[in-house]
Amino acid sequence: MSPCTRWLLVTGVRTATGCFVVPMATGMSLTLCFLTLRHKRPKAKYILWPRIDQKSCFKSMITAGFEPVVIENVLEGDELRTDLNAVKSRILELGAENILCVHSTTSCFAPRVPDRLEGLAEICAKYDIPHIVNNAYGVQSSKCMHLIQQGARRGRIDAFVQSLDKNFMVPVGGAVVAGFDDSFLEEISKMYPGRASASPSLDVLITLLSLGASGYKNLLTERKASIYHACKELFAYLANELKTLAAKHNERLLDTPQNPISLAMSLKNMNDKGTSAITQLGSMLFTRQVSGARVVPLGTSQTVSGHVFKGFMSHSNDYPCAYLNAASAIGIKKQDIDLFIKRLDKCLRQCRKEKPVEVVASGAPPTTDEEITELTKDLTASLHVEAEDLD
Repeated sequence: MSPCTRWLLVTGVRTATGCFVVPMATGMSLTLCFLTLRHKRPKAKYILWPRIDQKSCFKSMITAGFEPVVIENVLEGDELRTDLNAVKSRILELGAENILCVHSTTSCFAPRVPDRLEGLAEICAKYDIPHIVNNAYGVQSSKCMHLIQQGARRGRIDAFVQSLDKNFMVPVGGAVVAGFDDSFLEEISKMYPGRASASPSLDVLITLLSLGASGYKNLLTERKASIYHACKELFAYLANELKTLAAKHNERLLDTPQNPISLAMSLKNMNDKGTSAITQLGSMLFTRQVSGARVVPLGTSQTVSGHVFKGFMSHSNDYPCAYLNAASAIGIKKQDIDLFIKRLDKCLRQCRKEKPVEVVASGAPPTTDEEITELTKDLTASLHVEAEDLD
């Protein structure tokens, strides 16, 4: 048994039969899986894809030469969940023989939650349709790995793909393709054309040897139960701190219990100032070295490989509110959370004091003494925040 396979068994997928390292990131590794399935299902042209607004997984299907069939999510409370009835309807409409596979996702940004893998796996088994899972950074989550294990036990999962950098803290450029059928995994590995760098394999080997099974388990445990906060879960600590901060600014933490990695905080008050005000908050966070968070305004449309996504980044055509994401990933420390909350609080306070961005961007100069005084205060406050963040 290979070291990578042992690692998967340790993280919860106990019936996986094998895996291999691919010198490509997650998106291209998914493309490799789709191209392998082409030889098994030559008549198929569609891939059923429960919507997740992440460009690389959508492009992976286009690059392989297939037509993605986007399955819109359903809103349950604050959560966006898989519409199993819509999946069944599309299978009956298109014909099972014309569908290459179902392409599902585990790890995602709230308020979207992991797909209903058990339900999808059962549908795939019933209609004899392959099932490929995008498990990009799900290895660090016992919840995501449990969903894969249960899906394989109750139905059909042909392969699941995870990123090396997100789960092993190694440089970007590698992925692990795993599954429950050695012969299919061998077909995928043989589909790779030519030679490539051995760096991804070497990086992960060094990590496995240096950490060992117990070392990696400790990282997973630390993510769940940290000695820095009376053994409370770091994810729960982040959720509690974000909830407190949201209440302070008259916002709320969205209720997404099915998402074990990511959280979302509403930005309804900022949305009243306009889309650019929310975008400005994201820019402010980025310049303060908060690179993991992202802001999602309402009504943003984007075209990806010819397909128009309304409400892009929110995984839905019309999610009820704008929001901000924050995630608790492997390797995070309590001090990282504290620093994030501190900087987010400063940015929200500054945005609340500022005038709507559309007014500032209009180019209209201040004309009264009151406007000049107010503008001077805003600029001074901005300089103070920048100076504090550089300390």
